[in-house]
Amino acid sequence: MNAPAAPLVEVAGLAKHYPMRAGLFGQKRLVRAVAGVDLAIARSEVLGLVGESGSGKTTVGRCVLRLVEPTAGSLRFDGHDLLAADPAAMRRLRRRMQIVFQDPFGSLDPRRRVLDLVAEGLDIHGLADAAGRAGRVAALLALVGLDPAHAGRLPHEFSGGQRQRIGIARALALEPDFIVADEPVSALDVSVQAQIVALLADLRARLGLSMLFISHDLAVVRHLSDRVAVMYLGRIVETAPTEALFDAPRHPYTRALLEAAPEPDPARRGRARTKLAGDPPSPADPPSGCAFRTRCVHALARCAEAVPALREVAPGHAKACIRDDI
Repeated sequence: MNAPAAPLVEVAGLAKHYPMRAGLFGQKRLVRAVAGVDLAIARSEVLGLVGESGSGKTTVGRCVLRLVEPTAGSLRFDGHDLLAADPAAMRRLRRRMQIVFQDPFGSLDPRRRVLDLVAEGLDIHGLADAAGRAGRVAALLALVGLDPAHAGRLPHEFSGGQRQRIGIARALALEPDFIVADEPVSALDVSVQAQIVALLADLRARLGLSMLFISHDLAVVRHLSDRVAVMYLGRIVETAPTEALFDAPRHPYTRALLEAAPEPDPARRGRARTKLAGDPPSPADPPSGCAFRTRCVHALARCAEAVPALREVAPGHAKACIRDDI
């Protein structure tokens, strides 16, 4: 019997803290944007990362690529220790790890032609001469559904959806194995969102990409992801295969998150929903123990004593909660 393949991306104990000053006398405090995240992404797998705004999703994605330096933890990509990699080694590894940013307007330099934007990675790594450069860009634009004849245009001449396609083409230029897609459709119209999600699904199937897909749109995550991880206040509270998580969520926060999503079926709109008390706590002053306990209707006194570990409650399904009876 063959041993299971090692994950392409392995994250353990990932933390990112930002210093801040607060109060009349500017006392130093830490904002714990990410507070001990463990993740693994297999080859050709899409892991959806969901949670409320401010839960730390984007920070996780940027730390995984070392666009933001973690405060603590370990990062491994295809067996390589990213935090131990020197600049030269990191430069080589960056060819295999790319990102699609949330904002298709702010992520493209308005003064540069699409040809130069998409070819930037090729130029940095010396992968194409002048003739090969233009041909490679033309092929990438065609791959993402754009007319190669428009490579000489500037970003403002394209719609939001077309700009996001340019961003995807730029991410694919170096033929990466892994992409962080950071809310890639949230700034787009609904009709355009569906087109971009379909494009990402097609590219994943054709190119065998692994992906960390960050989104607050649960319907999109369900359509595109193989597994889902749910974040709350800098921590993972539940992970499971996509259908298992949507059909039978085990953590009370996940249930509340799913129940808050719009329900297209009129027959189910009157169903009971889990009500959350108050707003999420500040990451600069998180509660002791389980961070969700201040809003959880199932909280016990002992929920304040220690941070619950993420433990398996069914094959491939884990939650960070001390209670088994909910």
